[in-house]
Amino acid sequence: MSRDTTATASKDTTNTDSMLIYWTEKNTFGMNLSEVAFVNWNSGGNNSVSALFYANFQRDFEKDLTIWKNSATMRYGINAQEGREIRKTEDELRLSSSFGFRKDSTSNWYYSGKFSFNTQFSNGYKYPDTEVPISQFMAPGYTFLGAGTEFSHPEEELTVYLSPITFKSTFVLDQKLANEGMFGVEPAVTDELGNIIKEGENLRTEFGFLVTSDFSKEVFDNVALNNQLSLYSDYLNKFGNIDVDWQLNVNMKVNDFVKANVGSHIRYDDDVKFKEDTNGDGKLETSGPRVQLKQMLGVGVVYEF
Repeated sequence: MSRDTTATASKDTTNTDSMLIYWTEKNTFGMNLSEVAFVNWNSGGNNSVSALFYANFQRDFEKDLTIWKNSATMRYGINAQEGREIRKTEDELRLSSSFGFRKDSTSNWYYSGKFSFNTQFSNGYKYPDTEVPISQFMAPGYTFLGAGTEFSHPEEELTVYLSPITFKSTFVLDQKLANEGMFGVEPAVTDELGNIIKEGENLRTEFGFLVTSDFSKEVFDNVALNNQLSLYSDYLNKFGNIDVDWQLNVNMKVNDFVKANVGSHIRYDDDVKFKEDTNGDGKLETSGPRVQLKQMLGVGVVYEF
């Protein structure tokens, strides 16, 4: 891991005080590739190529008893297989910022405020149907804004954030999806013939309790474990019904530029409905929420500075 720490000294216009500012920054660019090709292969198979591109930017500021952490993450993956269209395998845009202040230099607890935003870059489809998108940029889009307290372990890379005051906003800016009531927004009001009397809402707001945890540790030489967990429950709508977002990743370093990783991502949100053809008529019907699971395995080139 490379870290670039810059110290800059500056004086105010009265020349009576000096301020020392410490910034820590990290930039990561990576690409994972996998390819399979067949020529006269007796067992059969389709030629295919998969690629995952990702980038992460971190900017952290610390001065005296104050800390400010910022990050931006982008991921996009595609798969091209002989005989079918290119399909998306990964799509994420995530921004986060947290500000904390502690009473003294010996305390591990910070008074903290957090903001996060996440959405996707391009349309999502229920393959092989690529005519009707089931998700788009800002459909959905999520923001969290809250205040609480955060524990930061002085030796381990462990943080736990507790926020009893968190506002969650869900954006569905595609009107067709909003009219269907996707991602928890109020659906359109229709008459007996299905004509729309009132368009569906594009925004859903919630007020609830948020708990997040981030833990990193080098478990073996050049093998690092990262665990991220987020739990959210709305006070006003089915309190105790918890939205779960849990990522577990193991990163293995081959050398400074080649790394391998294996991970899993589990989500559950009671407001996220699923579409599938349940009766074989070629049309997608909307069904209830389900546990979402994604498993990842990749080897690729990473550049950090």
